[in-house]
Amino acid sequence: MTTDQPRLWSGSVARPAREFATTPLAPSHGAVPAGLRGTLYRNGPARLERGGMHVGHWFDGDGAVLRARFRDGAAEATYRYVQSDGFRHETEQGKLLYGNYGMTAPGPLWNHWRRPLKNAANTSVIALTDRLLTLWEGGGPHALDLETLDTLGLADLAGPAGRLESGEPFSAHPKQDPETGDIYNFGVAIPGPKARLMLYRSGRDGRLLAKGHLDLDAVPLIHDWVMAGPYLVFLVPPVRISVLPVLLGLKSYSGAMRWCPELSTQILIFDRATLELIARGETEPFYQWHFGNGACTDGGLIVLDHARYPDFSTNQHLREVANGRTTTPAEAALWRMTLDPQTARVLEHAQVSPRSVEFTMVPPGHMGRPWQRTYMAAHRTGTDTTAERYDTLACYDHTADHFIEADLGDGRYPSEPVVVPDAEDPERLWLLSVVYDGNADAGEVWIFDAAALADGPVCVLALPEVVPLSFHGCWRPAP
Repeated sequence: MTTDQPRLWSGSVARPAREFATTPLAPSHGAVPAGLRGTLYRNGPARLERGGMHVGHWFDGDGAVLRARFRDGAAEATYRYVQSDGFRHETEQGKLLYGNYGMTAPGPLWNHWRRPLKNAANTSVIALTDRLLTLWEGGGPHALDLETLDTLGLADLAGPAGRLESGEPFSAHPKQDPETGDIYNFGVAIPGPKARLMLYRSGRDGRLLAKGHLDLDAVPLIHDWVMAGPYLVFLVPPVRISVLPVLLGLKSYSGAMRWCPELSTQILIFDRATLELIARGETEPFYQWHFGNGACTDGGLIVLDHARYPDFSTNQHLREVANGRTTTPAEAALWRMTLDPQTARVLEHAQVSPRSVEFTMVPPGHMGRPWQRTYMAAHRTGTDTTAERYDTLACYDHTADHFIEADLGDGRYPSEPVVVPDAEDPERLWLLSVVYDGNADAGEVWIFDAAALADGPVCVLALPEVVPLSFHGCWRPAP
């Protein structure tokens, strides 16, 4: 049952985050595993206010990236804001100037026409061979130096297939083939009253190797997708955006979104090699932000996991996060879907775990391939899922039909887990998460043996500053 009392998690968004230079991290518990060698990067909204004005939605906050490097049983971390043009301009003026996902440009209406939406660069990251890309699905990626996190500018990913043109966004959920290193991604371009789904294939260095597209019959909200063997699969939920009020500056994108339960969830299946549509189908209305993984079965069917919401109330819930208090119920559970790839017909769609979960994922080596365990952030049993953020880490073992969770204790809130292989024993997996300790108003990095979450962390590292609750991250193995 909800109350009017602020929850401890609200401290993580109560003030703009403070950057810190490269700092050695001392364990407050345990020790860094010797085989954990590489760099964790995480991205999320770190500044939700400027000049006494608050942003309209959690998704509007300025992006900041955490870099935590592990080697030789030691760790260090760096935290810096992405220096986008909009961020620098607002810093100079000392106030919010731009519209974004959940807000229109402050001031008179003509400000909307004078200024484009600010690229907040706040949602995800992917490490290329020579740079880090920070991703925001409404525009192009910013490139950062892998070590210093210096902002190098917008990246157009120019390659044999051309470049990202103006109006061709590069979304926050790329997928990388664990064998070839090729990176697949999408973007929803809005050239008019109907959208165009852009598809991209890049090399390890990010250079575009192929581009494709599909014209859509409206402007939907598509946040994530899934790679399943030779297929790219999109579930398009029945959320529609009325573009004209946005173009006129009368509404934000979030304000112009409508939940349309009379419509179906659309299923789009593309051939990964050609980026061409091979099947289209429909199923009942629901919403999902994130998928866990996808794969092909021995019988040639597609199976995929996702965190399923019954409707789009999650958007209002996430808007409230920016104010430090959530009152709108929005609870997702882990579901599994089986599809015929030739017809996009749903053969089975069922809930596999009743727990409240989000940020479902698998180790990078399992991307697009058969997997046994889906990892996630979750609510503990008995937690008020409306008022509280996720307060534990968990995995679901599909083979054993078993839900396993860690115990972080009261008042501790993890980010999306990132699961990575040990450098010396690739069969051993480590789970990493950036945790906000609301009891101490402190930031930490927790490391678990991914096969023994219930045993507690093998190491807890204190960060020099609070890193606010973030969205997505990636792992770059040591060269």
